[in-house]
Formats: sequence, C-alpha cells, structure tokens
Amino acid sequence: MKFRRSERIIDMTHYLLEHPHQLVSLTVFAERFGSAKSSISEDLAIIKETFEKRGIGTLQTVPGAAGGVKFYARVDKESAKAFISELCRQIENPGRLLPGGYLYIMDLLGNPATMNKIGKLLASAYADKKIDAVMTVAAKGIPIAHAIAAHLNVPVVVVRRDSKVTEGPTVSINYVSGSTKRIQAMVLSKRSLKEGSKVLLVDDFMKGGGTINGMISLLSEFNASVAGIAVLVEAAYPDCLIDDYISLVKLQDVNEKNAAITVVEGNYFTKNIEFLEGTSE
Repeated sequence: MKFRRSERIIDMTHYLLEHPHQLVSLTVFAERFGSAKSSISEDLAIIKETFEKRGIGTLQTVPGAAGGVKFYARVDKESAKAFISELCRQIENPGRLLPGGYLYIMDLLGNPATMNKIGKLLASAYADKKIDAVMTVAAKGIPIAHAIAAHLNVPVVVVRRDSKVTEGPTVSINYVSGSTKRIQAMVLSKRSLKEGSKVLLVDDFMKGGGTINGMISLLSEFNASVAGIAVLVEAAYPDCLIDDYISLVKLQDVNEKNAAITVVEGNYFTKNIEFLEGTSE
C-alpha cells in the first residue's frame, strides 16, 4: 500500500508524540510506509519545523547506522509565561487558603489539561538531562510526577509514609520536616527503583524542603543520584533546606487574617532553559 506524504506526516507525528525521548530509526518509518529514507527525512524536516513553530517540541537527529530521530517536548517562552501567569491568578483565589499557610490545589491537580501543561513545562526544563525515573511522595505529588514522566517517557516512583504489604520488601528512613521540625518516615519498595538510577524529584508544595531532603536521603539507600528537583509551588520560606530546584509558582505572602494571597512566578524563567521560538500554541 502506497501512502501519501500527508498520511505519512500525520502518522509519524502521532507516533513521535506517543514515544517522547525514544530513539526511532528511520528504517522503522521507511518499512512502515514502504518509502525511501530520503523521503522520510524530508517528512521529518517538515514535522520538526512545525513542532518548533507551534511550541510543541523539537526533533533531534542522531546520525550513524544506529541513529534515528528523537522527539523532545519543549515550550516557547511566550506561551509558558502566559500559562504560569494564569496559574498564579487561579492560585491567588482567597478561597484556597488553608490553615498553616497551605493552599488548596486539588482542583488543579485533578484537571488533565492543566496537568499536561504543567508536566510539559517541567519536563522541558530537564529535556537534556539523563533521567531514569521521576520520584514523588504520596499523594498530591503523584499527578504532577505522572504528568512530567509522560513527557520524559520514564517510570514514576512513589514514596509513602508507611509500608504496604502489597509492595513487598521496603527501605525506610526517618527525616526531619523542614518547616515543623518533626521527625517523619519515608518508605519505598526495594523493587521500585533500580540501583544507580538518576532521579528527578517532584514536590507539589515546598515550604522548608524537608520532604525533598528526605527523598534525597532515600536515594542514597539505592545508590541513586538526583538529576533535578521540580516544584509546582514554593513558599517564601527563609530557612529552606533546598537550593537547587525549579519552581513554576512562588507563594510570596499569605495574610490569613485578611484572607489575602500573593502569588508570583517561580524561578522557572531564571534557569537556563532552552525555549522554542516562533508562534505559540
């Protein structure tokens, strides 16, 4: 069966979006469509240009006999700023204020479209890093971790506060909460993480950094290392234990008496992130 170029491009676009960070040999597409590799290369050039213009992502060509093409999710700066600005506006709603200076964000975490964009923004910040897994602590960090992992094409590792019989043998550590200074526990199944893995740590709300610090300690039990730290909302906390991280939103000030919340951009745009140029989505 002979495929027209438009059909090939649609099918390849779908395949690449479904397989981010995966090296795809040109032979795969050539055999799939019964086309010459030169024609496939021309198709991929069109896809790459369109992806970058529309703020979808980019394609990386790997030369050589064992080479091929990889799709990486990336964003353009204009649409990233617009999304984070809207996120700040939504989070500033006084009705989100909870006791202790925390915020209600479960509606955001439960919105698939919002989570997809959050995942894409944070994944694009680590597109050039070697990441084997995304780790978070149950429960609110789970949707963020899955959203990021979907764009990086890596598994999610969930740390829990207590062990479950269904998880088999576990590794447990104690850590000190950064804000309350209380001793808490973290548990991870021994089967969840391969030794020597490079791990992206994720937190939905970082105040004192104790949760992240606990995960770092847990990684050492697996001889694993930190590939990066991604945070949805960070609080303006002077004694935070974590320095090197990327956040989308910063909780600048909370006035519980007046039910007022001040939210600004996180440090996302101060990091050395490669943005796409061209028109936004």
